[in-house]
Amino acid sequence: MMTDIPIQERRPSALTGLLITVQLTSFVAATYGFGIYLFSQLVTDMRADLGFDYKVVGTITAAGQFGFLVFAMIGAWLAPRIGGGQVVIGSVALCGACLVLLPMTDSILVIGLLLTILGGTAASVWVPMVEIVSRAIAYRHRGKVLGLVSSGTSYGVFANSLLVPIFVLNDNWRGVWYAVGFGTLMVTVIALFTFWRLGLFHREPEGRSGRPAAVEGRRGMLAGAREVMVPWVLVIWAITFMNGFSTLPFQNYLSPYLREELGFAVDFAASVWGVIGFIGMFAGFVVGWLSDKTGVRLALLFAYVCVFLSAMILVAAPVGHLPVVAGVLFAIAFYPIFGLVPAYVAKTAKGAAATAIFGVANVTLGIGGMTGNYLAGMLKNLTDTFLWIYVAIAVSAVILGLLSIILPREGEDVAEREPAMPGVTDVVN
Repeated sequence: MMTDIPIQERRPSALTGLLITVQLTSFVAATYGFGIYLFSQLVTDMRADLGFDYKVVGTITAAGQFGFLVFAMIGAWLAPRIGGGQVVIGSVALCGACLVLLPMTDSILVIGLLLTILGGTAASVWVPMVEIVSRAIAYRHRGKVLGLVSSGTSYGVFANSLLVPIFVLNDNWRGVWYAVGFGTLMVTVIALFTFWRLGLFHREPEGRSGRPAAVEGRRGMLAGAREVMVPWVLVIWAITFMNGFSTLPFQNYLSPYLREELGFAVDFAASVWGVIGFIGMFAGFVVGWLSDKTGVRLALLFAYVCVFLSAMILVAAPVGHLPVVAGVLFAIAFYPIFGLVPAYVAKTAKGAAATAIFGVANVTLGIGGMTGNYLAGMLKNLTDTFLWIYVAIAVSAVILGLLSIILPREGEDVAEREPAMPGVTDVVN
């Protein structure tokens, strides 16, 4: 029988690795799949009921990315002090509470605040998860695991696509928020028990120097910051900025574009999101597996080609069932992207440098998403069409493809070069 023993103090099994992967994926499904992503599917109905324009939509979605940026820094600061498991569970619980509170108000200011916090929980739940994966999963499997975890958003999006038509067709957009909110709180309770049983609430053991891990972590971050100012790191930060700038507005304005400008019915828009969610369930793992075999750079290039083709369909031929094809292409690219970048960092850098690089990458992602969402909302107001948003996204995809080409090949033997952390055994080996 499994007891509450720190994961570092017992020999973890493949089953334990699977449990950790499933739990982390469910957290991403809740924190990423709901919140701003659900708001983008319900924005037409919420606007009709509450009365706000697309400048407000752009401001709210940008605020969500601001929340992501702030919580990314808070999560990185808190995790070594109170424990990564505590930060993860606290983030999921806060997400569920905000989801339940959102439909209780008619104030767009309060709704915007709650969506900002929801955007933040997506970051604070993600930063400690990367640490957990790097400590618990073997080097050669990290691309697959991080790819699968990053696909967790698709499970939330798929759930949204099933729930939205049921409630919206009955003029009950608030019911969707209640459903996903109480569902998230249930996930939190299950995860709380699971983390306790797996010992994931135990603090990290002392560092190599004998100092408490939190102290060594602070010194490591400062030391790592001095080692990361090299060309490939700057390219990674540019990629994460452009990822946020392009892909987040893509999905945030997809439903309004389909329903309001192109005249598609709510069930068709929901079906596009359903396809995106369904494809995303497998895309992260498959493209992550591809990155382990062929290299992360080629996997990134493949993803950006898919983003370009998807955006061009919505620009040049958004007719018939072609928006569904655009959704498929977008799903193939979007969910893996957020696992490929940390996989590249984990395979190229090590120790404090990797922590510093990924920490800044999350900040640039948040800045990019905040900038892209706000400018997209302004662009819609200025041009009175969503078309130019997707033109800008297509151009961004070309730039991202070029950036991925100039990245050096990720380090193949970093796991062998880097000494193992004391007392830590890879779960999957």
